[in-house]
Amino acid sequence: MKARKSILRGERVTIPLLVAGMIGALSLALLWSPVDVRLGIVQKIFYFHVASAWNAFLAFFVVFVMSILYLWRRNRAFDIVAGVSAEIGLLFTTIVLVTGSIWGRSSWNVWWSWEPRLTTSLILWFMYAAYLMIRSSAVSWEKRARLSSVFGIIAFVDVPIVFMSIRWWRSKLHPVVFGSGAGRSGGGVDPRMLLTLLFCVAVFSLLYFVLLNRGIRTRKLGIEIDTIKRTLFERTGWGA
Repeated sequence: MKARKSILRGERVTIPLLVAGMIGALSLALLWSPVDVRLGIVQKIFYFHVASAWNAFLAFFVVFVMSILYLWRRNRAFDIVAGVSAEIGLLFTTIVLVTGSIWGRSSWNVWWSWEPRLTTSLILWFMYAAYLMIRSSAVSWEKRARLSSVFGIIAFVDVPIVFMSIRWWRSKLHPVVFGSGAGRSGGGVDPRMLLTLLFCVAVFSLLYFVLLNRGIRTRKLGIEIDTIKRTLFERTGWGA
């Protein structure tokens, strides 16, 4: 009970902070950061595209770590965190694919191109969609947890592939923001663009942790309700 009260008190701070951060991110991206001379106004989607991609990677890394911990300790709490984080990661990956298509329509004149990063990102989406299908299968939670943990570890292999794809396959379509790749460098980013990008990444990271916290609480509450129902059924036959 005390833990729940402390979580609620914490949300009184994080939720207003998140709202203020979202407003700040929109203001910086749409009003303060300069317009790209080549791409124009559509370039501003880049801030939310990259922030979503970063948090998708973060979410799937959490799935990877929690899956290992579950297989090691068999603690259901790890499985709960993994499941919730996978749902959030899939949401962020969907945003990445949608914003990437909008970017591609403006930059390449097509909604979709089978270039390395887009293709590996789509594969990533399908892998974690399959992961969530495993978690929703009609078997005992222990079996679901084992199967999904193994799959969550395997699926994470695609995350570094997505990140390194434009470097390994020398894609000339997808931009590189930091570091070098395909003969380009990210060192020429306008300082205002860079600051806006980092701020958006920070705000989306806060969004991830808020959603994760809410999702874990909801999942635990659902488990408690199912336990109460099962206990009532066993004792009274109610619900038969």
